[in-house]
Amino acid sequence: MSAELRKILFFTLATVLISIGYYLFISVKYPAIEEHETILFEIGEGLGEIALWLVVFIYLRTLLKVVLGKGGFSKRLLPSYSSPVDARYFKTLITYLDRTHIYFGIAAIAVSLLHVVMVGLPMHILFFPAVLALLLWQGAFGMFISWRYSPKELRKFSYLVHAQLFTGIMMGVFAYFGHLLID
Repeated sequence: MSAELRKILFFTLATVLISIGYYLFISVKYPAIEEHETILFEIGEGLGEIALWLVVFIYLRTLLKVVLGKGGFSKRLLPSYSSPVDARYFKTLITYLDRTHIYFGIAAIAVSLLHVVMVGLPMHILFFPAVLALLLWQGAFGMFISWRYSPKELRKFSYLVHAQLFTGIMMGVFAYFGHLLID
């Protein structure tokens, strides 16, 4: 197992364990949140599912690249890995995913923000502000990567910050435990 993969697994495990501790703390400290069965709330829940699938689509691109051994992240994560499947068969799909990544990212952010506005954001549960901050972090630095007026140094820094798997791990874990608290 590569050092990078060990770091990611350790980080994931630590994030899950800390989240479980915080989940238990919040479960004891605050009463359960009542659902408001309004039409806007129901629409907001549907938008939350759409946002989830958009994020899954975005991270499936990363997973496909890792499995196929394509890209710098894959080489750092699994340096001696060689895919049993020829990546040439997936070249068209990867090109499509690379070209549409920005649009799915923008849609994920917009739909997530609509979800938050319609369902509400319980600020006393820190999972939700953390997910919102990480989502805006990814969006802002993703924008600097694709914006043609970004200075070269900012674009380079933004790529390094945007292309980190730890933000995706934290978003997923925090969103999962946060939604467990309110469901």
